[in-house]
Amino acid sequence: MSKIYTIGIIAFDGVLTAEVVGPAEVFGIASKRDWFRDAKVLLIGIDDRPMIVTEEGLQLAVNATIADDLSLDVLLVPGGNDMSPLLENERLNDFIQKQEESAQWLGSVCAGAFLLGNAGVLDGKQATTWFGGETSLQTQFPAIQVVHDQPVVLDNRRITANGGLVSYRVALVLLGQLSGAEHAKEVYESLGMDRLGSWMEIEATIANSR
Repeated sequence: MSKIYTIGIIAFDGVLTAEVVGPAEVFGIASKRDWFRDAKVLLIGIDDRPMIVTEEGLQLAVNATIADDLSLDVLLVPGGNDMSPLLENERLNDFIQKQEESAQWLGSVCAGAFLLGNAGVLDGKQATTWFGGETSLQTQFPAIQVVHDQPVVLDNRRITANGGLVSYRVALVLLGQLSGAEHAKEVYESLGMDRLGSWMEIEATIANSR
């Protein structure tokens, strides 16, 4: 019998939509398969409110908050355009540190790496952040071994990634770590990501439309 995983994704006002929805979709699809059946994906709010509003204006309901007694196998921390208030949130910092003690994986997308760095859980680890923010991450948290040239970085129960559509990629890599590459490929194909095409192909379609 396969292990039933609980995957938590932090959600807050101003979070970048793709960085929540991407991993939630990947693990949500996997949870319908026999090999990952009944896995739970939780959106975890920071405040005691039932909804958050993403940077792009999408309203999302949360399943729990950081005040709840949660036992997670995976914690993913996405990013937003202004992370300053979150870096000052001691309750969030404590929650990340608590999950680090028991979770199988801790991860971040985009500027979420700054929250993991702030909690000290990336010290001595290789990690990355949003494209262009690597130097800021290294300056602010010198104990992190910041990687500049990889969209997804794994190091000892840590997985960090650039933002945007890379959020799907990091979730697929993490799914592969939990359940095997063949299962991650199954979800990749289900999403049809191989059909997205290059920008040149998209641009050509735009130019040729009538």
